[in-house]
Amino acid sequence: MSSKPAPAQHLRDLARLRRVRDRIDRDYAQPLNVEDLAHAIGMSAGHLSRQFKLAFGESPYSYLMTRRIERAMALLRRGDLGVTEVCFTVGCASLGTFSTRFAELVGMSPSVYRREAARATEGMPSCIARQVTRPIRNREAPATEPDLA
Repeated sequence: MSSKPAPAQHLRDLARLRRVRDRIDRDYAQPLNVEDLAHAIGMSAGHLSRQFKLAFGESPYSYLMTRRIERAMALLRRGDLGVTEVCFTVGCASLGTFSTRFAELVGMSPSVYRREAARATEGMPSCIARQVTRPIRNREAPATEPDLA
C-alpha cells in the first residue's frame, strides 16, 4: 500500500490548504490559531501544519506573521501611526513578539524602519514601494555566485 495520496485526494488537500492561506491573507489582523484554521477544513492542527509547510514552504504561523509584518511595513512607511499602534492594528498581541519578528524579517527594528523607509520610498507609488520593500525570508534569499578565483 502506498503512503502517497491519490491524485484526486492530493488536489482536494491542496484546495483546502489554499483556503487556509486565503483566510490568513484576508483575516491576518484577527486572532487566528492553527487549531481553528485546521478545524475549519477538517484536519488536525498537526496535519495542517505539516501539509501547509510542504505546500508553501513555511508553517501557517510563520505565513501569518509574514503577512502581518508586510502590512506593518506599509503602515510604518505611511508614518502616521506609532509602532505600538501598528503592532495592534495588524493583529499582534505582543509588542515584543512583533518587534522581534519584524527585525528577523526586515533586518531592523520597526522604529528604525519607520524613520528610514519613509525617506526611501518618498514619492514612490505604493504598489512599487510594496514590491521593493517586501521582506525576504532566508529561503528566498538569492544564492551568491561562487568565487572561482
